[in-house]
Amino acid sequence: MPRPLIAGNWKMNGLKGTVAEFARMMEGYDRTMKARVDLLICPPATLLATLPVVALGSRIAIGAQDCHAKASGAHTGDISAEMIADTGATAVIVGHSERRADHGETDATVRAKAEAARRAGLIAIVCVGETEAERRAGLELDVVRTQLAGSIPDNATGAELVVAYEPVWAIGTGLIPTMDDIAVMHATIRAELVARFGAEGESMRLLYGGSVKPDNAVAILGVPNVDGALVGGASLQAATFLDIARAYC
Repeated sequence: MPRPLIAGNWKMNGLKGTVAEFARMMEGYDRTMKARVDLLICPPATLLATLPVVALGSRIAIGAQDCHAKASGAHTGDISAEMIADTGATAVIVGHSERRADHGETDATVRAKAEAARRAGLIAIVCVGETEAERRAGLELDVVRTQLAGSIPDNATGAELVVAYEPVWAIGTGLIPTMDDIAVMHATIRAELVARFGAEGESMRLLYGGSVKPDNAVAILGVPNVDGALVGGASLQAATFLDIARAYC
């Protein structure tokens, strides 16, 4: 079984004062929790140079929320995977639904960014998920299969790739699929990864994302093939983030 991972995506939230909240996360990440679950925080880019230093010795990993596919160049406002690695961060989210929708990112774009992450020695958290209209049309499995095929690089390994399933209609809405729906989707993703990557597909961690909270974490994280969660708003507070992680304790 892959080691569980609870990843927090702070999105466009967090100022200098937020470091104090992160410090509370470090304090609460006790020996029992460290033995059973990995924690990752992906802050906004403005804190990427700060949190890896603050996190030293805590075993809470730091990641970014996006990267450019190229290592350097005339790309104003973008950050390369190499720049992220240079801060001490160890992971990067690519293909989040908000990036796909707000910035028109295609599967090919996401794949190029995941390849950039590998080039820089970062773990890529590749996000996939269907819209409400696609689910209503019964297309959710086909949509996610297509995203997996187009977004994940060839020769990916469990050490460098995480897949996060986020039904777009559940992000920040308080809505979640049924546990059966989550089980079917995660089993489908696992089958696709194993068919493509063999034993490596078994070792890739599959996260569920979409309104994960302390009161539903135990149920969601107990679903087969769910190896953790990608948490949005609930990761901004140490208490709620750690309560989600305690589902494994």
